[in-house]
Amino acid sequence: MATKPKAGSKTKSTKASTKTKATKPRRWSARVTAHSDAMDLEHDVFKKGSAHDVALSLKRSAERSHRRKSAPFRSALSMLTFYINRAGKNLPASRVRTLNKAKDELRKLFGRQPNGSAHHAARHHPA
Repeated sequence: MATKPKAGSKTKSTKASTKTKATKPRRWSARVTAHSDAMDLEHDVFKKGSAHDVALSLKRSAERSHRRKSAPFRSALSMLTFYINRAGKNLPASRVRTLNKAKDELRKLFGRQPNGSAHHAARHHPA
């Protein structure tokens, strides 16, 4: 008959189920960013120095893609937003600001009205 361990006593925990998962790649979002079904991205597009350069690269990729399901603007903005949302917690605030500015740059490049996202980002991500 098994007895309950006393309060405060150390017991061995088994982590057999988590061990098998540890060998599997955990960052599915990195895989999506690198090998998107919607469009082929330029290598290290999100590491480019300026918001304008990021936006230009995303615009080129979206316009060249024949696999995307929506308009080029929407595909490019969706990929940028996806990256910010998935990697944002590990990015420095300055990088998040640059990527948020890239959204406005994309809007300009596609002839869309900016919606004040820079102001929105400043309220939620103070410097």
